[in-house]
Amino acid sequence: MMKHLFKFVLTLAFVLSFSTAHAAEDAVMPPDMDWPHEGIFGTYDQNALQRGYQIYRENCSACHAMKYMSYRNLADIGFTEAEIKTIAAEYMVQDGPNDDGEMFERSGKPFDRFNSPYPNEQAARYANNGAMPPDLSLIVKAREHGEDYIYGLLTGYKDAPADETLADGQYWNEYMLGHKIAMPPPLADGQITYSNGDSASLEQAAADVTQYLAWAAEPNLNARKKMGMKVILFLLLLTGLLYASKKKIWRDQK
Repeated sequence: MMKHLFKFVLTLAFVLSFSTAHAAEDAVMPPDMDWPHEGIFGTYDQNALQRGYQIYRENCSACHAMKYMSYRNLADIGFTEAEIKTIAAEYMVQDGPNDDGEMFERSGKPFDRFNSPYPNEQAARYANNGAMPPDLSLIVKAREHGEDYIYGLLTGYKDAPADETLADGQYWNEYMLGHKIAMPPPLADGQITYSNGDSASLEQAAADVTQYLAWAAEPNLNARKKMGMKVILFLLLLTGLLYASKKKIWRDQK
């Protein structure tokens, strides 16, 4: 019995090590980007966040939900109350029951969650050849290398090598594990025209929407860093006071 168990453990270890080595071989490190919100003093670029929301709304929301976000959260990135009401009202939301016990549809309100592109998971898979488009609310936290990976994925679409065959509906992506991805290239040079009339390059659009997704995953980052700095300053002041008190109390002692 122990002999068979030992053989099983060795076989399992070999398979896992081979799979890990194969995955590491396929994986490509994403570009190491310099994000404005990185580091102890880093903060979100509000203009980039607003541009990123525009890109999500126009290009990503047709397939990807953000179920943890509400329209009123947009106030944190500089949208006015009137703008938020206008944005929310563009969507229809199921509500109820009414006095007759029936569900009904109404225009969206600022407190509503972001509108989902599909009524349920089955509908989402059916519309995407069996693939489930991931929710983007926490996607930056859910992926190794975070923002760098998302940026790399958005900019990493290439022509497949001559020795690779892609199935129908597949695309070649430099930074995707295994390199084959079902999502068509979501961005391209000149595809996005910002509200100020500027046309975005692929790299600019990818950077903006990545920063927006980073904010969605950690909207309290700026406030957390401000509080951290206050705590550090307080501790430094407290340390100085305690040291001065110690010197005064023990000044007559050798």
